[in-house]
Amino acid sequence: METDWIWGLVGGLLIGTGGAVYLLGNGRIMGASGILGGLVDGSGWPSWVERLVFILGVVIAPLVLWPLYSVEIDTHLTQDFWVVVIAGLLVGVGTRIANGCTSGHGVCGISRFSLRGIVATVFYILAGGLTLAIFRHLLGVI
Repeated sequence: METDWIWGLVGGLLIGTGGAVYLLGNGRIMGASGILGGLVDGSGWPSWVERLVFILGVVIAPLVLWPLYSVEIDTHLTQDFWVVVIAGLLVGVGTRIANGCTSGHGVCGISRFSLRGIVATVFYILAGGLTLAIFRHLLGVI
């Protein structure tokens, strides 16, 4: 029986819990693009330690949990390095244009019934679906 959906559910629960803990403990929204962007553009230097700890936790947590995985998880990520680099840069630019990302608008915004978060989430899901349709069906890239 196919159980890959369980990993998505577990990941969603962990992200939601992390967002709630961050908001309750810090009084601020857990927007990953804002946390990283504040380090890159210098606007977040007053809280650089907190931001760096968050980013290190995002990177280190999967490495710590890796030995607990009993099955191999296929992410369906392409093996083409440049596709991943370009996609990452486009996501970074998009999050700056939208003033947030899935963790800020989607997870934290929707859970707070923020109209701005709901609208942003609807539009980036539509944009992602349109992009996938263009690349997969019209260009045959993905």
